[in-house]
Amino acid sequence: MSSDAARAQAPAQEITTAVVGRLSVLDRFLPVWIGAAMAAGLLLGRFVPGLDTALEAVKIGEISLPIALGLLLMMYPVLAKVRYDRLDTVTGDRRMLISSLLLNWIAGPALMFALAWTFLPDLPEYRTGLIIVGLARCIAMVLIWNDLACGDRESAAVLVAINSVFQVIAFGALGWFYLQVLPGWLGLPEAALDVSMWDIAQYVLIFLGIPLLAGYLTRTWGERARGRTWYEERLLPRIGPLALYGLLFTIVILFALQGHTISERPLDVARIALPLLAYFLVMWGGSFLAGRAIGLSYERTTTLAFTAAGNNFELAIAVAVGVFGVTSGQALAGVVGPLIEVPVLVGLVYVSLAGRRLFTTAPKEPIRG
Repeated sequence: MSSDAARAQAPAQEITTAVVGRLSVLDRFLPVWIGAAMAAGLLLGRFVPGLDTALEAVKIGEISLPIALGLLLMMYPVLAKVRYDRLDTVTGDRRMLISSLLLNWIAGPALMFALAWTFLPDLPEYRTGLIIVGLARCIAMVLIWNDLACGDRESAAVLVAINSVFQVIAFGALGWFYLQVLPGWLGLPEAALDVSMWDIAQYVLIFLGIPLLAGYLTRTWGERARGRTWYEERLLPRIGPLALYGLLFTIVILFALQGHTISERPLDVARIALPLLAYFLVMWGGSFLAGRAIGLSYERTTTLAFTAAGNNFELAIAVAVGVFGVTSGQALAGVVGPLIEVPVLVGLVYVSLAGRRLFTTAPKEPIRG
């Protein structure tokens, strides 16, 4: 490496070290806490009789109420951090918007279809479940990963909103195409997916609409009452940790609900995990390189990568359970999704932070909370 290149990399490395040094204990050891939450959930679901029945007693649609509350708690602080008066700078970036649409709604479903048929040609239920996961674009946890990787919060909010609209409009049509039309063209067995636009819209309104409105109102009223400096330096650090608490709570509940199933079918879980692992790595890596190639900043490249790689597991599970049943192979494939996605994308947060040295201008340090 030349001395000029070394000097160019030094500022980015110093900023990375500074950001990591300022992280709270919860942030810094997040992989440990997530691993503990997954293990705790699996153990609870395996060894506490009747726990899954109790957790499933009250639902919002096909989603357990405790999971719903965890998701809302997880998303609210992140959306309260968004500077909504800057969204116009995002919507004017056609490179990012077009790239996101292509990655999410063309590349992502097509890649999952190919991987599902490659790895699971003899397991039609799991294959269908994976294809459903590929169609459900992320609108929830991606905000957490993007925030931890110091991505652009405003861009993430816009891309998540766009994904939500497309999810309502396109999910059913893409399910029909990838489960019936395309297999028919290729001479493969077909499957059916009967899900209405209204069902999808309900999940979007609940899991994105409520925390988005709450975050917007919190910022609007907080800045109006005390000013932006107080809001970002005093209030956000207080409510910020709620996002990670909500994430850990959601993981515990999710894995507790499926702990018995996962522990009883480890080989099936391993078969499902392989295409999922390939999917997350290819989507994230390809999207990160694409963002760098078209000249996006580090923050927006990171946002592009995480919004393209993440999936809406809560929607995928709800659709699989509603259409095929709670004990179906399709539902198990949906459950294995976050089992693989959570640790992989946490790891990619650190890869992303290390990759900021590839960008000529160092990213601004975000407000942590």
